[in-house]
Parts: sequence; C-alpha cells; structure tokens
Amino acid sequence: MANPIAFADCIVNFIYSEISLGQSAQTIRTLTLDDIRAFAAVSGDTNPAHLDAAYADATLFHGVIAHGMWGGALISALLGTVFPGPGTIYLEQVLHFSKPVRVGDTLTVTVTVTAKEDEKKRIELDCQVLNQRGERVLHGLARVLAPTQKVHRPRVNAPLIQLFDPEARLRSLLAMGDGLSAIRCGIVHPCDADSLRGAMEAARRGLLDPVLIGPEAKLRELAEEAGIDLAGVEIESVPHSHAAAARAAEMAAARQVEALMKGSLHTDELIQAIVSTPSLRTARRMSHVFRFDVPTYYKPLLLTDAALNINPTLANKADIVQNAIWFARIMGTALPKVAILSAVETVNPSIPSTLDAAALCKMAQRGQISGGLLDGPLAFDNAISVHAARVKHIDSEVAGDADILVVPDLESGNMLGKQLEYLAGATVSGIVLGARVPIALTSRADGVPARMASALLAKLIAHHNRIVQP
Repeated sequence: MANPIAFADCIVNFIYSEISLGQSAQTIRTLTLDDIRAFAAVSGDTNPAHLDAAYADATLFHGVIAHGMWGGALISALLGTVFPGPGTIYLEQVLHFSKPVRVGDTLTVTVTVTAKEDEKKRIELDCQVLNQRGERVLHGLARVLAPTQKVHRPRVNAPLIQLFDPEARLRSLLAMGDGLSAIRCGIVHPCDADSLRGAMEAARRGLLDPVLIGPEAKLRELAEEAGIDLAGVEIESVPHSHAAAARAAEMAAARQVEALMKGSLHTDELIQAIVSTPSLRTARRMSHVFRFDVPTYYKPLLLTDAALNINPTLANKADIVQNAIWFARIMGTALPKVAILSAVETVNPSIPSTLDAAALCKMAQRGQISGGLLDGPLAFDNAISVHAARVKHIDSEVAGDADILVVPDLESGNMLGKQLEYLAGATVSGIVLGARVPIALTSRADGVPARMASALLAKLIAHHNRIVQP
C-alpha cells in the first residue's frame, strides 16, 4: 500500500520509477449533507435529487443521494494528492456507477496500478469505491501521466467553505408562525414595489391580513405596473405619507389593527405618529431590534438599538435592554445572553459607554433589568468569539456566546448592522418594541424576504400581546 506522507504536515509524491504493478493507495471519506451542498454550489448541479428531500423521497432512490461525480472527485483527490500525488496529469477516466451514495455512507476509495508504459511514463489504475457494507458503488479505470520529478512540499489545507442557505433560514424562521392565525396589520404607505410586494407575499403565506394605508389610486397603479394582485385587499385611502402615519396610529390606538408595517415612508414620520398617540405608549421607551442570521455565527443574533435612539441615556439603555430580552424570550431563548458593547472590555472613565455597561450589569444584579444574563463592557470580538474571550482571559457566561448585542449609540449600531448585512452576508429583519403594537420596521432598501421575516416577528409579538398586553 502506498504511503507518500513522510510527515503529517508534508506531502510527497511517487515518481514513475518508484511505481510498480500492483501498487495501490487508499483513502476513506464519509459523506455529509454539507458535502452535497458544497458540491452543488461549486458545480452548479442543483438537481433536486441531491438537495430537495421531498422530491428525492419520491424518486427511484427514495431519499437524497450524492452527486455521482462526488465519488469521481474522491478518486481524483487520491490520484492528485496521495498516489502518484503532485505532478500527476489526468489523461482519461472511465467510471461505472453501481449504487447510490447517501448521507452518512463511508466510502473507501482504492486505486491499484494495472499497467505501465515506460516510453511515455503512463500508468493505468483500477479504481474501486466501496461503502461501509463492502458494496461497490463506483468503479472504473484511470489513465494518467505519472510524475517524473520528486515533490516534497508542505501540505496545503483546503479552503474553508462557509455554507449558508438564506432561503432555508427564512423558511425556518417563517415556520415559527405555523399554527398561528394571520394578524390584522396596517401597511403604512407601501408606495414602492418592494414594500407592496413584501406585504402581499406575507399575506399569501398567512402571516398578515393586510390593510393598506396610503393613496388608493397610487397603490392600484403601482400594483398594476408590478403585477401585484390587490383583489379583496382592504385599502384605507389617505393623500400622503404623513396622513398614512397618522391614520395608522389612529387605527392601532382603536385596536382596528394589532400590528403595523413600515412601507416607503421615512422612519421618523411613522415613529413620530406613534409617539404622539399617548394610548400607544407603554411604560418603556420604544426601541428597535435587528434580528440577523449571520453565516459565521451559529445562532440568530439580535442587535439593538440601531434605528431609533440616537444617543440613549443610561435610563434609555435599560429600557432598550429590557425590550430586547423580552423579544428574545418570545423568540424562544429562555435566558438571553446580553453583551453590552464598547470599544474595550474594561471600565474606563474616559469612555462613557463602559460606565453605562457596568451600570447596566449592576442594575440587572439588583433586579432592575430581568430575564436575561448581562455582561459588559465587552468589545465586539470577545462578545461573539470564544477564542477572543479566552485570549483576553475574560471569564464570562456571555462572552463568545451572546444572543443580544447592545450598542452604545445609533451610529455604531447602524454601522455594525450594515456591516453584518453587506460584508458578512447576514439576512436581516427588524421590529420596533415598546409600543402597544409591534411595528415591523425595514429599510427602504430591503427586499421581499426581509419584509416577510419582519412580518413574522410582528406576528409572534402580536399573538403574545393577545395573552399579555404590554
């Protein structure tokens, strides 16, 4: 059996003169669902037999199977990295597919030299791939040019692939509303295609029973241009965005709707109308929470407040934290871990946000903030990275495992939120808390998925409010 590895961190090939008839090499690999998804992403082969469980269950194979060429790729990897190794040039590969390969199958790949051609330094290898039951799933013949120069190089690690399926994450989020009735929701001035389409798609999925609040003629013209069906949809006609915000607040105060969703108007127009309606206010200050699905973080991440409170006081921050904890608990996190962010993880009188962070933690110890586990000040790195927290010797149940990030002010929060979305590839939704009704608050740049996700947040809160009125 060939063994080209002299050291664990090095790779050594076999040149033609070192290869003999009957010589062989072997590798073993277990198929995971991530392997299938990564192969589909790289190859572009999105055949539903590999990716759609419902479709695959109805096929001849009765379940998801690996791409046939995934097994072929294992042979190629063995030839190119193990035997003969670097310098090998593929000439021909014949493959016969005998059995499907399923998630969890462990494949043993073996190549054996069956012929040599001294003049051109060619070799032929028999290729066999067996599963854990000893069944042959793939076999064939490879013809290659063998290396003629010895290679002894540091082993190169494969690039790290982060698999993130935003559609799957969205489906999982929307499924949290399954079994709950649609809520009657005022859609405030949805006078662009994305906000109108997002509202109607949320209605189609049973999240909302929409009431469109805006200029009716403009809405119908927009719907016709965008191919959006408004048949049977209630429209509360008002002349402009300011009137839409005022009417939305009136309807929420009269309990004619149990949630609101921002359309194409400015955030301050809508929020001012809510704040100016005393019956919609609660004991806590209103604040905004972003919910992010971040590809490189293992659980949803909440960020507050990056949309409403520009430069919050300590008292404001206490309400912001309490709102976020309340929301996280509705979303299913029994004891949310709250990281109070600053530029550093130590209290520094020259950095006011560190003093606020320390005070908030003490308030939580005294019961002035409840339902969550607080720590701060924490810098962003040690709030979300266990490694960073260990390096800095931070002993904390929150550090490296935060559910909620509380930013010092709107500027830092807005920049962090946009970085997560546009640089880290996170999917986002958002909600305003602290009023009598939830307000799905999205950016005018957000597409339909973000609007549907925000509608789901509003639906969950509205159902909670039916039991416990804020």
